[in-house]
Amino acid sequence: MSPDLALDWRAPHETDVAQTLGVLRRGPGDPTFTRGADGAVWRATLTDDGPATLRLVQRGADVVRVEAWGPGAGSAVALAPSMLGERDDTTGFRTGVEALDAAHRRNPGMRVPRTARVMEALVPAILEQKVITLQAHASWRRLVQRFGTAAPGPVPRPMRVAPSADGWRAVPVWEWHRAGVDPKRAAAVQRAASRAARIEEAADLGHADAAARLALFPGIGPWTAAEVAQRAFGDPDAVSVGDYHLANYVGHALHGRDMTDDEMLAALAPWTGQRYRVIRLMMAAGLRGRPRRGPRMEFVDHRAR
Repeated sequence: MSPDLALDWRAPHETDVAQTLGVLRRGPGDPTFTRGADGAVWRATLTDDGPATLRLVQRGADVVRVEAWGPGAGSAVALAPSMLGERDDTTGFRTGVEALDAAHRRNPGMRVPRTARVMEALVPAILEQKVITLQAHASWRRLVQRFGTAAPGPVPRPMRVAPSADGWRAVPVWEWHRAGVDPKRAAAVQRAASRAARIEEAADLGHADAAARLALFPGIGPWTAAEVAQRAFGDPDAVSVGDYHLANYVGHALHGRDMTDDEMLAALAPWTGQRYRVIRLMMAAGLRGRPRRGPRMEFVDHRAR
C-alpha cells in the first residue's frame, strides 16, 4: 500500500531513529507505537489535520525515509524532522566525565525528540503520576484501545491513534475505573483536555515559557511538565524532579550514594542546559544506580476501590 506522502530526509547530523523515538513508546504494548520486523518504527499520531500513521526507516547514519498515511499525513511528515531531533545539535558537547563522553561518542545519533504534540505527551505522563510504570502503561493501553481510532495505513499490527481532547473529555467515570485510573488522575486529564488549545500552544514557546504554561494547569507539576518537555518540546535540560527513582539513580551513578531531589539538581548543575541529555547518557553508559534492595513503589489496584 503506497504511502499518501513520503520524504527522504537528510538530517543535519547523525540521527538514530530507534534511540531517538524510543522514549515516545509507553511500554511494549503501546497501541500508538511499534517496530516492524524490518526494524522500521511505526507511530500513530493525531495532527491538526486528522489522524496519521508514520513509518520511519533508517537509510543511513543521517538519512531517514519517512512515509505517512491518513488525513494528517502532510502535517505528520512536516513534523517528522523535528520529531527526529533536527533542532537537537550536540556539536561541541562534552561532559568532562570519560564514561559519559564515551557513551556520547558511541551514540552520536541519540537525539532529544520534539513531537510538538503536547496532549499526546501529557496524558500518558499524567497516567504515570504516583503509580508504577507497568500499571500506567496498562491504563494507557486500555484507554487508547477503547477510545482511540484505528491507525490508517498498512500497519504491521493493529494500532490506534490516541483520542482527541474531546475524546478524553468523553471518557466516562467507570471506564477510568476499569482502566485502573484513580479519580484524581482522571480529573487531571479531563481538565487538561478542556483547555487543550491553550496547552498545545506551549509547543511554540521557548522551553522555560512552555514549562511555565503547563504549570498553570491543576494536576501538572514539575515532574509531569518535565516528562512532556522531554518529548513534545525537545528540551535537553528537562529533569523529572520528583521521580520515585531518579534522584537515587543519579546519586549512585555519579557519587555512589542516595540523593534527594535538591542534591541531584546540585550534582547535575555543571551541565545546566543539557541535564536530561546527561541522564540519558548515564543510562546509555550502563552506569548503575541504587542497588535493588530498597523499597519499591507499591502496586495499587484502583479498580478494587
